Amino acid sequence: MPIPSEYQLASLDFDKFMVDARDMAGLATTNMAWNMVVGVLHTFRRRLDVNDAIRFAHVLPPVLRAIFVADWDTDEPPLPFGDRATMTREVQSLRVAHNFAPDTAIHDVAMALRRHVNEEDFDRMLASLPQGAVDFWHV
Repeated sequence: MPIPSEYQLASLDFDKFMVDARDMAGLATTNMAWNMVVGVLHTFRRRLDVNDAIRFAHVLPPVLRAIFVADWDTDEPPLPFGDRATMTREVQSLRVAHNFAPDTAIHDVAMALRRHVNEEDFDRMLASLPQGAVDFWHV
């Protein structure tokens, strides 16, 4: 069996996603978008238990899936979903000196992500997660 194309093309697809995230946020470079993307994914992950987070990861493209689970303290209890402004400040708190995430960061990453996932599967997954998950990724 050949290597599945989602893995063969993972780097190219990730580069396309990063360009979309950069453009949605109005940032100058994908390097500037990096901490925003990591911050959004990890902010969301902190609100899920391990089982829900792994199920969510399955709907992500391979590189985003890896970023989503990277540096994870699975013993940390899930946080409640809060309002968008509070969660955006959490996104912006990641590596502050190198974080260019705008106040629209969660929305911007959500817009970019939706271009790179099967939206039907993505929305079905979100609906199965705790209350707040759908709103987090709402565009």
